[in-house]
Amino acid sequence: MNMTPQEYQQYVKQRSPKSPIVKDTVIAFIVGGAICVIGQLIMNGFLSTGMEKTDASSATSICLVFLSALFTGLNLYNSLARFAGAGTLVPITGFANSVVSPAIDFKSEGFVTGMAAKMFTVAGPVIVFGTLASAVYGVILMLL
Repeated sequence: MNMTPQEYQQYVKQRSPKSPIVKDTVIAFIVGGAICVIGQLIMNGFLSTGMEKTDASSATSICLVFLSALFTGLNLYNSLARFAGAGTLVPITGFANSVVSPAIDFKSEGFVTGMAAKMFTVAGPVIVFGTLASAVYGVILMLL
């Protein structure tokens, strides 16, 4: 079949399913907000025990990372992500999921060459570019 690029684009547009962007956005907002509410409830629980706010914040982060890793291991987080889309990318839980998922996928290749080596395939670039961006922003802030 001989098509020009414009004809091909028209063909793709006709065949592509329409994305329910409003519905997807609302679901992502609700699920992401629910994850944040759970985090706030955990933090309030720690604060009610008499912890200082900085300690309670750290404990909350640890709990959210643990819960995300646990739910990823039980294949619940991926099911939620299929439903909620970007709503599960709340920074700390999404990051924990991106570290644990490859580790689980490659565990059959061994502890060192599989799980440990592949654990940061998704999260590694985030760490590197996040660190680089923070250094660049710091230099810019220092110069201003």
